[in-house]
Amino acid sequence: MSDSLPLADLHGRLHALRPTLLRLAQLQLRNAAWAEDAVSETLLAALEGASRFAGQSQLKTWVVGILKHKVLDQLRLRQREVAYDTDDEGEVIDDLVFAPDGHFRTPPQTWQSPSDMLQQRQFFEVLEACMEALPGQIGRVFLMREWLELDTDAICQELRLSSTNVWTMLHRARMRLRECLQLNWFGNPAK
Repeated sequence: MSDSLPLADLHGRLHALRPTLLRLAQLQLRNAAWAEDAVSETLLAALEGASRFAGQSQLKTWVVGILKHKVLDQLRLRQREVAYDTDDEGEVIDDLVFAPDGHFRTPPQTWQSPSDMLQQRQFFEVLEACMEALPGQIGRVFLMREWLELDTDAICQELRLSSTNVWTMLHRARMRLRECLQLNWFGNPAK
């Protein structure tokens, strides 16, 4: 970390990130002790790997990336110990909005200007708040798919859900996120 933060500043910034990391880990692991282990391992890895942090991304982005791998390690380690609630209601997935892989058919356009970059950061803060408002199991399935990048079969196996149930939860998560963003970012109710 020759060009980046002094060690004391790094400790302070990592300490400030800890609550966010803990929320993300708890949402995925559903166990406070396991989440604490994942966050502790993440912070330790960040401190040990500080010299490799090139500053090409924000510190938060880099540390959340480390957490992603630590959460996956915890899931693998504890996979037989976790119990989950399921929701077996079914809804039709809107094929016009989503591709067969579950992602939006038309991706958002990238922003180029500095003012757009500021808006993008603010947008992601609103998006993060919207994601935190997702109901437990729906939010968990969404983050497993979009953040941990697990495929449907892995999510089904991990959570003991049918693929239909997973797709339904992903659909509900996306619709709730859309509604939340419509109200809190775009400033008009969803149609």
